[in-house]
Amino acid sequence: MARFMPLADAVADNLRNGDTTAFEGFTHLIPNAAAHEAIRQGFTDLTLIRMTPDSLYDQMIGMGMAKKVVFSYAGNPGVGLLRRMRDAIENQWPRAIETEEHSHAAMANAYEAGAAGLPCAVFRGYRGAQLAQVNPNIRQVACPFTGETLAAVPSIRPDVTFIHAQKASRRGDVLVEGIIGVQKEAVLAARRAVVTVEEVVDDFAGVHPNACVLPHWTISAIAVVPGGAHPSYAHGYYARDNAAYLEWDKISADRDLFAAWMKTNVLDAGPDAFAQRVADL
Repeated sequence: MARFMPLADAVADNLRNGDTTAFEGFTHLIPNAAAHEAIRQGFTDLTLIRMTPDSLYDQMIGMGMAKKVVFSYAGNPGVGLLRRMRDAIENQWPRAIETEEHSHAAMANAYEAGAAGLPCAVFRGYRGAQLAQVNPNIRQVACPFTGETLAAVPSIRPDVTFIHAQKASRRGDVLVEGIIGVQKEAVLAARRAVVTVEEVVDDFAGVHPNACVLPHWTISAIAVVPGGAHPSYAHGYYARDNAAYLEWDKISADRDLFAAWMKTNVLDAGPDAFAQRVADL
């Protein structure tokens, strides 16, 4: 059942060293504030899962938090490489990490299988692709009805999932509008789920019936963090900060510059800084 609490408490109560964790958001509603709080609390040996790691996972990897990353695309969107992730892979700085790469289809199906409590996802995919040659978690199975060869991957069942959303009701239900990606499935697949939101409202009156609503019993904790998705965007609240992603390419290219930026903007900052950054857009 969802409990409202400060972000620091929500992270401390639900994330543990060595956890498999997803900070999900597909270009939109990326839970940057939650990730920054995890960085401040110094968690380590995490298996980070996300369809599209961007600067958020670049920061977590650069701070030595990750032992493994499971993903289907890794890059600074619209800009280029994740330089901290590449440094970890190529030079083991600040530590070596394992990587497990999938297609978007595989990750989406794996989350859905996890949400359904299934051990694996079966789908049409990877035909003619060579990714299975370097990823042993991509297998082939024969359909028991038609004999068709299908792809299979393990389901994704995070210990804890973090997402950002627009609104929570006072009962603890969560409303996600706009591009949803796999946030719903990532929450339903997880043992625990933490949601940061822009605001709390009495109810969701007037919301379209097809909107994504996560009921309070699927969520462990809710923290109110206005601007908590910055520099990604929150539909109906603020736009994407494209300049921040361009700036990150320069910051992340140099280890010392990266460390200085993290100290100023993450380690010495707090959740309230996100509202100010959005106000400055």
